[in-house]
Formats: sequence, structure tokens, C-alpha cells
Amino acid sequence: MDITIQPQKLRGTIAPPPSKSQAHRLIMAAALAEGESRISNVAFSQDILATLSCVEQLGAVWKQVDEHTISMIGMEKGKPLLQSDGLPHFDCGESGSTLRFLIPVALAVAGGGVFTGRGRLMERPQTPYFQMFDEKGIFYELKNGNLTVCGTLKSGEYSLAGNVSSQFFTGLLYALPYVEGASVLRATTALESRSYIDMTIDALHKCGITVEETEEQNSVFNVSGKQPYCTIDCSVEADWSQAGFYYGALGLGNVLSIAGMNENSMQGDRKIVSYYEKLCAEGEVELDVANCPDLVPPLALHASLRGNGAVTRIIHAERLRIKESDRLASVTEVLNAMGAQIQELSDGLVICGVDLLRGGCRVAAHNDHRIAMMAAMAATCCKEPVTILGADCVKKSYPDFWQDYEALGGKITREDE
Repeated sequence: MDITIQPQKLRGTIAPPPSKSQAHRLIMAAALAEGESRISNVAFSQDILATLSCVEQLGAVWKQVDEHTISMIGMEKGKPLLQSDGLPHFDCGESGSTLRFLIPVALAVAGGGVFTGRGRLMERPQTPYFQMFDEKGIFYELKNGNLTVCGTLKSGEYSLAGNVSSQFFTGLLYALPYVEGASVLRATTALESRSYIDMTIDALHKCGITVEETEEQNSVFNVSGKQPYCTIDCSVEADWSQAGFYYGALGLGNVLSIAGMNENSMQGDRKIVSYYEKLCAEGEVELDVANCPDLVPPLALHASLRGNGAVTRIIHAERLRIKESDRLASVTEVLNAMGAQIQELSDGLVICGVDLLRGGCRVAAHNDHRIAMMAAMAATCCKEPVTILGADCVKKSYPDFWQDYEALGGKITREDE
């Protein structure tokens, strides 16, 4: 679906949707528990539906209680749904969290699985797992967009680089309490995206799993084996990642009140508040996004309209090249097409603020939900209309985005209208 947006400032109060990152983690915890859990304030985005579908393949059973609540009977009561090759099959959609969380869990529960996905998912690197599998004697094969993993996940010593995705740590932190014996998970470099691991440990604690952390040069996690997962009754908090786009819109002069946010959240993207304030100040600004890479699209948007040639440098953003799109390239392409002045670097962006975006262009969303939402907020202050190609990709994380955008006064025309 393509959407054309007429320049119009947004006004009103907005409550961002539930946190996708926290929902993934609570669903995984509930799926591993013995008994029935309840999770409320769930947004049924494509990524969350992918995780729900995959845990069903491991024997968990869930049902939708009301518009935003699910109940789940954990996989301890069920059996994995094995295919003719003797392994469960998992369609992870375009969700990196689903894929990387499930790989070690499937090894612990069912001896492995066959994983597939769409978009760029199966191109995204799994090297940390592959190196671990080589060391532990676990079979894996990536062929024709399918990843087959087969073997037994055993307790022991595991080492992962901390400057790759935190999702690899999360997958092991869910799986290792399930197996027999004590394990040590060691970061071989300083941890980036540390807040996501904190969210994982918090979800594990909610279901009775103990993870002890010690610090040598880098973080070390000690995990006892055969820990029983307890049922949970939890509500998903609002998503600071999505709130970032409304803070970006505020920086462009939209008149918004952002409601329902937990200011003490473990979500690393609550950093948007302090970074928003930095961008509202004068002078050159440097923003380190090593621990909040998903904020780059709204931060780049806000920085683009600081005016007067104000320079913003976004650093430590190299991991954005392996998202749904190469986000350093797609942010640069889309905003520059509208009239911004952004220089793309290998690991960041240099942005020279302008006073106005001209618009009057057609831009591709690159099948990336965050690029589509960034473009939508940018269109609010363009001189001419903007058409976003493939704008329905917001369903990946924020299915109600366009309805919320219109409710705030956004003027859009859908191609199918």
C-alpha cells in the first residue's frame, strides 16, 4: 500500500503502543512455564504474531481473551509439532527477535528445528550461534533460505561477543535454565544494547528464573539448570521505541502530548527524552546510539530540521546496516529526497540542519517499518505532499500507526481508496 501525505501538523494526545521487545520476552517466558499465564496490553503486530505462532510449534497453546490480552498454557504441557524430518518448523516472518530467541530454545526443548522467514531475515547474521555450534558439535545448515539446526543444547561455558546483537544472549538466557546442569554465559567484549538484556533478565525473574551476574572485564551470567518456569500475569508497558517517533514529531513543531510512558522503564530507548532535549539546544550535538540503535530514524529526522546549519553527529550505529533495511542508507536516502542534508558514514551519520523540508517526492519505505514512520513524521512539515511507497510495512511493529496518525490530524490518502 502506498500513502500520500498532505503537509499538516499533528495535534493531540497519543499513547504509544505496547512494547514489542517486552512482549516477545513475556511470551517466551509464558511458553516455557508449566501452567496457564496471562499477558495483557499486547499489540498483535506481525512480529508478535510470528513469536506466538512459533511457540505453538513447541507445544504451547494460546488464545486471545480480549482485544489486547492472551492466555497461554506453556509447552511443558504439550509436545513439539514435529514434521516429517523429525523437527518442528518455525516461520519467523521478518522478526529477528523471534528467530534468535527460538534457536537455542528449540535445541533445548526439541533437539532443534527448521527456521525460515521473509524479507531480509534469513540474510541477517547468525555467526555467533554458528561459531557456538561448531564448538559444541551441533549440526546446522543454511540453505535456500532455511536454517536447519539439530542437536542437544547442553550446559557448560558459552562465550559471545558483546558488540553483536543482544538477541543472541537472550536466546541462551531462556534456554540454559531449561537444561540439566549449571552454565556460564560470558561476554567477550563490552555489552552493547545492554538494556535489552536487562529486559530479558527482568522477564526471567518474573517467572522465577534466577540469573546471577558477575563482572570481570565484561559481564558474566551464571545460570543454574533445570529451573522451573513459573506462570506469569503481566501487562506489557508502552513502547519507548515507538514513542521516539512522536518525540521526533515534537522536534519538528507538532503539538503533541505523549501519554502512558513508564519513566523508570528498563527499555533503553527511553534515552529518547534526553536526546530530544539535546537536539532542542543550540550548537553541535553528538549522539551515541550503541545502546539505542532503533532511535536513529526519529533522531535523524529531528536533527535534520534543527536549522541554521546546526551539526548533529550520530555515532556507533554500524549495526543498523543489518536491520530490515540498511538503515544508515535508507534514512539518508529518504530524508535527503525530502530536502535534508545528511552524510552517510560507515558507522553513523553527519546531519547539517535545515530550516524546511521541501517534500514533493515519492520515497520508498524499503520494507522497513521505522523508515515508513520516520517519513510520515517528516511529511508533517514539508512544503509539498510526500508519497510513501510500501507504507503498510508499519504492521511489523505498529499495526494501528496510520489510524493513530489520522486521529492526530494527519491528512493521508491511501492508494486503495
